[in-house]
Amino acid sequence: MKFLQKMRDEGRAQEMGALIEQIPYARFLGIAVDRKGNELTTILPFKDSLVGNHTLPAIHGGVIGAFLEITSVVQLLFDTSCERFPKTIDISIDYLRSGRAVPTYGRALVTRQGRRVANVRAEIWQEERTKPIAAAHGHYLLTPA
Repeated sequence: MKFLQKMRDEGRAQEMGALIEQIPYARFLGIAVDRKGNELTTILPFKDSLVGNHTLPAIHGGVIGAFLEITSVVQLLFDTSCERFPKTIDISIDYLRSGRAVPTYGRALVTRQGRRVANVRAEIWQEERTKPIAAAHGHYLLTPA
């Protein structure tokens, strides 16, 4: 994707928020990225439209899964020199707690990276980072620069 190359060429790779704008579903969810040094935290602000179970209320599991996947992809883009957005090969998600009606935060760690494939572990939490609401482990196909 020319957008990624343009960001690198202009020395603006740290502007991860601009990358989020290139992902339509991330833009729809309102996901933001907070960068402090080399740490990225993704932020999913709560909206009523994210609720899947109105009785609790709880965030829809599909939104949680998408947020984990987007968190992983953003970290990969930050850590690698991909020409295009990484493609998901597979992802497994562990739903640990209900996502309540509050903002949700995420972080990912690239656990292994080869020339064409990377493994990423992601966790999301709400008020306490030590109490994740979901975690994911995914494999992604990279397109090297």
